[in-house]
Amino acid sequence: MPTYDYKCQACEHTFEQFQPITAKPVKKCPQCGKMSVKRLIGAGSAVIFKGSGFYQTDYRSESYKQAAKADQQSGSKAETAKSESKPASDTTKSTTSKTA
Repeated sequence: MPTYDYKCQACEHTFEQFQPITAKPVKKCPQCGKMSVKRLIGAGSAVIFKGSGFYQTDYRSESYKQAAKADQQSGSKAETAKSESKPASDTTKSTTSKTA
């Protein structure tokens, strides 16, 4: 059920009313009691996803996705460089023992 905004034309009191779509608009002001209430036109409400199955990462911005991809690529390049430097140290040990 939606929430509607109302405003009294006599006393300027504004209030919200939670009611079904099929219900008739409120006419009587709860504050002053006069029959001069008008329903305001609202912008609507935002969609809120609650419960299991909705994740914050499902709706990330494009800039976040690009930054995450760049971080992933820089991490894989660092691991490649680390693995290439290890075998060079093993060859120097074997040549030193032969000369002695």
